[in-house]
Order: sequence, then structure tokens, then C-alpha cells
Amino acid sequence: MFSAVSNLGAGGTQDVSLSDTSNGVLYGMFAVTGLISGGINNLLGPKLTLFFGTLGYALYVGALWCFQTQGTRWFLIFAGAVLGFTAALLWSAQGAIMMSYPLEKDKGKAFGVFWAIFQLGAFIGSIIALAINIRSGGLSAVSTSTYIAFLVIIFVGIASAFLVLPPNRVIRPDGTIVKVEAKSQVHEELVQMLHTLKDWRLLALLPMFFSSNYFYAYQGSVNATVFDGPTRALNASLEGAGAIIGALMIGFLVLDSKYMHRRTRGYLGLGVVATLTITVWAVGLSWQVTFTRSYKADHNGQLINYHDSNYKGKGALYFFYYFCDACYQALAYWIMSALSNDPFTLARFAGMYKAVQSAGSAGSFGMDAVLTPLLNEHLASWIMMLFSFVPAFFVIRSIKETTYDEEKVVYVEDAKHHEMEEGSASDEKASVHEPTP
Repeated sequence: MFSAVSNLGAGGTQDVSLSDTSNGVLYGMFAVTGLISGGINNLLGPKLTLFFGTLGYALYVGALWCFQTQGTRWFLIFAGAVLGFTAALLWSAQGAIMMSYPLEKDKGKAFGVFWAIFQLGAFIGSIIALAINIRSGGLSAVSTSTYIAFLVIIFVGIASAFLVLPPNRVIRPDGTIVKVEAKSQVHEELVQMLHTLKDWRLLALLPMFFSSNYFYAYQGSVNATVFDGPTRALNASLEGAGAIIGALMIGFLVLDSKYMHRRTRGYLGLGVVATLTITVWAVGLSWQVTFTRSYKADHNGQLINYHDSNYKGKGALYFFYYFCDACYQALAYWIMSALSNDPFTLARFAGMYKAVQSAGSAGSFGMDAVLTPLLNEHLASWIMMLFSFVPAFFVIRSIKETTYDEEKVVYVEDAKHHEMEEGSASDEKASVHEPTP
């Protein structure tokens, strides 16, 4: 639902500067918390981490609603800071679950399924917004009833966090337990975090992490600058559809192809994402050079509506922007998940990923808040993505066919047998030391 309201452009408020300020604070807080959120997840377990992580989303959408009705600007900025903290928890827990619970051969599919569900929320939310705004006659800002619909769904999501199992209670299809321990210890997390920061492979992925959300500010700003309310909602729906299809296609057909070795799949995935990034963003550039931020003034206040002839092709561009985004995110997650199967390690990786990603987002929203020319934002986003493919290639070169032989793997049957043996030994020890009546 957060993605849906963000995709409407300026959070549906039509106040780009306020939205950028709030998002800048949000992602700045997200970046700081992301450095430790993986450790927090390992200490609390995924259930509590997901619960606390979802609360901030309700507050933020409520703050958007409050601004729309009461004009309280400070509350939206405050809610953005709170959401930055809680979102880091949510995404660390999500990343650990998605990357460690499946088998190695299914990690691309796991991302595809997750991203499809994630974007399905954005897609449904956008359809809701589209229906409400078309019925209302094309609002310049999103209807307040849209926020109410979003909040209802968010509260259902908050409650669903309690259905998640910890790693020690999850058994993979091959009979292995994801993790014997349910939680970690504080001293262990401090030591392991330092080790994580020294891993050259993670450091080489930092450019990819940084640029993976950088373009959202640009795309949202274009949506708010050029299109009217109903058309922004339509674009958001097309974005959700593109993201769902892109994630499923690359996850099932490329990254988890059963006809290639794992490293080869990584190379193919990199090639697909690089090709998409070059093609889609080149088309976007050909459109971007035709307008500036003063689009509304230049066209006598007339924003583009989806009925207009000049809308042709714009919806398709937004579809493929997010198709490409899904593939880019899939590749980043797949590379991380290929480096380990340990949920505690991958929670730290996910936290670092979201921390650096959010630092990039904070910078991009800050760049947009000072009304940087849209062409400059486009080129900055595109160039950073293209550069990130180079170090990512060297990380893919280091990927092994499996990491099960390097990490401790426990089969559930062996664990049960070990528990039975320990139980028998304890019973024998107790019978030996029992006093004779």
C-alpha cells in the first residue's frame, strides 16, 4: 500500500516538495537503521520484527490522510522518520526469510513470488485509487477515501505478521532445517556485523545497492509533473503490472533455469538486466528531453490525461520502467542469496542492502526536493545503474554451485534422532543417580 500511494506521485498530495522532504527523512532514517536492523531481526526473531516493522506504514499513510484533510505538514515529516526506522526492520526480516528459507535452486522463484505479492498490493491499491479518482472526476490530489482503503489493508498486514514461523521451525523440501537456533546473541551480532563489513563481495555490490531505488524519486516526480490524478493512478497500476510480470519472468525463467549452472544463470541474469536498463532508459531519455519541470505552465495548466493523444506510449514506458526495476532488484537479491544460506547472515546482508539503498533514495529525494532538472535526475539514475553492473560481474564470478558444503546443514531426521539419544542418555543418568528406596 505504501508503494501504491507513492506511485501516485508525491504520495498523492500534489505537493512534490513536501513529499520529497518526507521521503528524504524517511530514507535517511532507513539508511541509519538498516546498518543494525539485521542484528535486531536475529535477536527478536522474524515474527516480532515484522510486526514492529509494519506499524510505521500505517502511521505514514495516516499522516498523508491528515495532511490532505488538515494540512499538517510537520506530522508527515515525523511519520516519515518513524517509518524509516520500522521499514528497516520489516525489510531485514523479509530479506532473511526470502533468501534463506528456500532451497538454492528456488531462490530466484522465491524472489519472483515475493515481488509479485508485494507489487500486487501496489497494483490493487492503484486500481482502488484509479476507480475512486475517475468517479470523483479527475482530482488534482488523491481522494481521502483512497487513504482509508489503504489503511484497512495495512492493518490486515500488521496482524498477519504473527503467522510467520522462526527459522528453527521451518523445514526445507530436502529435509534440512533452516537454522537450529531460533535467535542470536548480542555479542555474536556485533562480531558478525564487523565480518559482514569486511566481505569484499558485499562491498563490491554497494554501487548496485545504492542505485537500486535511486530512480524512484525521478519517476514519481515525472508522474506528478506531467499527468493528472486519474492518469497517475493508471500509471501506478501499469507499474505494478510491469513489476509483477518482470519479477516472475526473471525469477522462474532466468535465475532458476534448471538447464544451466548457477554461475551461468548469474551471468545470463546480468546480461538480461543490463540490456533492459540500456533499452528502457534510452526510450525514457528520448521523451525526457522534450519537457521540463515547468510542463504545466508551458501547456496552460493542461496535464496529460490517459484519453489524450499525447499519452500514447507513456503508459508503456512506466510499465517497462518497473519491469526493468523488478529484474534489477531480483538480480541483487539473487546474488546475495547465492553467497550464503544462513538466515542470520542473510538478515545482515538484507539490512546492509536496505541501508545503502535507502541512502541512495535519501539522496535522490533530496536532489528532487531542490528542483534539480529532471534530465539531470534521469541521467544520474541511469549512469549509476550502468556502472553497478561492472563490480556485480566480479561478484558473480565468485559464486559457487552450492554453499551447503561450507555451512552447517542439519536434517530434521538427524535432529530428531539426536534429541532422542540425548533424552535416553538423560534418562539413564537420572536412573543411576536416583536414590534407592
